[in-house]
Order: sequence, then structure tokens, then C-alpha cells
Amino acid sequence: MRGGVVPAALLFVALGLALAFAPRSSRAPSLVALLATLAVFSFVPAPQAWLEETFFGCWLAVLATAASVHLGRGLGRCAAIVLSVNAGIWASAVISLAGSRSDVLKALPGALVVWPASWVVRRYDSIPVKVVSSWVIAVAVLALTLQLLPVTPGYLPDHLE
Repeated sequence: MRGGVVPAALLFVALGLALAFAPRSSRAPSLVALLATLAVFSFVPAPQAWLEETFFGCWLAVLATAASVHLGRGLGRCAAIVLSVNAGIWASAVISLAGSRSDVLKALPGALVVWPASWVVRRYDSIPVKVVSSWVIAVAVLALTLQLLPVTPGYLPDHLE
């Protein structure tokens, strides 16, 4: 959970699930915005002193992005693009601090869940996609909770790696 790939991949999965509830015409521009944000911010190094805050912010972004599937009307075009830019910024920051640039390529396929998720929403119902999104929320809450635990000898490093 402390590497660069897992938080970024879960953020991209949450984004893909959220985009399944966006209008079909906004999915491609949102993914282009994600790629553009990743391209720009992967060359901006984050200070190593911001490591804990960056992980905390990334997990909050995962939580908020995954929770957006529960909005009554779904996402609008502007909200979908804003979520994509937000995901790109946080993923770039986490990867620059705790991974390598190639980790972006490892995590990025998580966003492709938008197509099977939108097919499920269109063909059947939104409940399975919302259940998967709730699992992503649970992982983000667990990661946030573990990060906020007081340092107890022998406990914290075992559960964060």
C-alpha cells in the first residue's frame, strides 16, 4: 500500500467506475484529460517531505472518486473531466514519491474498467458497479485508517507494506 502502483491503480479504477455513470460523450475527453495531466505532472517532482500528506490526499481522492458513483444523477461532463484531472495529479504525485515513471503504465489500465462497467450499467443495472465501488471505498478507508494509527513498535510497518 506504500508503493506507487497500488494507490494509483485504485484511483484509476475508481475513476473508471465513476465515468461509467457519466454521459458517453464525456468519457473520451475525460480519459484524454487524465493522460494529459499524467504527462504534465509526471515531470514535476513532489518534495519527499510531502510523502505522508501525498498518500493521505491520494486515498481521499480514491474515496471521493469512488463515492461519486452514488450521486443521484451521475456525473456531468465537467465533473468527469475534473475527476480525471484530480486523479492524474494525485497519481503523479504518489508515483513520483514512491515509485518509478513506469508505474504509471502499470496502473493506467485500471481506468479501462469504464467500458465493462458502463456496459453493466446500461445492460443490467447500476448495483454491481456500485458494489465494486464500495469495495474500493473500503480499501481507501482502511488505508487512511492505517495511516492515522499511532506508531506502535512492531505494528505499523507490518500493516503498511
